[in-house]
Amino acid sequence: MKQSTPLLEKNGDMTAAQPLLELNNVVAGYGPTPVLFDVNMTINQGDIACLLGRNGVGKTTLLRTVIGLNRPESGSISFDGQEITKAPTYQRARKGIAYIPQGREIIPYLSVLDNLKMGLSASGKKARTKGNGIPTEIFDFFPMLNEHLSRQGGLLSGGQQQQLAIARGLMCEPKIMLLDEPTEGIQPSIVQEIEDTLRRINQEKGITIVVVEQKIEFARKLAQKFFIMKKGSIVEKGTTNQLSDALLQKYLAV
Repeated sequence: MKQSTPLLEKNGDMTAAQPLLELNNVVAGYGPTPVLFDVNMTINQGDIACLLGRNGVGKTTLLRTVIGLNRPESGSISFDGQEITKAPTYQRARKGIAYIPQGREIIPYLSVLDNLKMGLSASGKKARTKGNGIPTEIFDFFPMLNEHLSRQGGLLSGGQQQQLAIARGLMCEPKIMLLDEPTEGIQPSIVQEIEDTLRRINQEKGITIVVVEQKIEFARKLAQKFFIMKKGSIVEKGTTNQLSDALLQKYLAV
């Protein structure tokens, strides 16, 4: 499939995209134990980027550090031209960072509708629509959800829960979405739906996407650029057409 291009169109002119998320020499971890070591990464507006690496190399910690669940010991993080290194998680969400964690973490006893509304409350914004308060575009991207609004989230299939988690993140009108292994445990047909929907969200809404992923073909088809991590550091990066079998064998083969 055709990949989106990391360019922004304004008044008919194509201009180079600007940095949206920048990590500079970030060291972070859990308590006294560092997991990330001098991480440098730039994500431009409009990018779809994948973060690759073996289990335990720090990919999830990196996303958690961007959203503020882990605080850097040193280094800096900038988002949309502002430093957010010490900003609390709720402020980062309100600035436009949406985090869809591994395992989805929807609230199983709440309805689909109430799970979606939680995404709106995290943004600090008020619903601008009538009726149930859910923008119609949510159901354009995820029509299945409209059929199950009153159903408890925990009764959905794994693929449906993942779509709900992405839709919940979309509710806060983010500038960037961080997704941690969105295809984990999901059947191939739903994986394809998720790929197509993420591409539409990027192209139609201009939302930047960063995906931690184990399925290499999914990452290659969806993303424009890649970062490979090893032992808490980014060791390789480039465009996905440069993601060679040799690199995969070196850094991802078990």
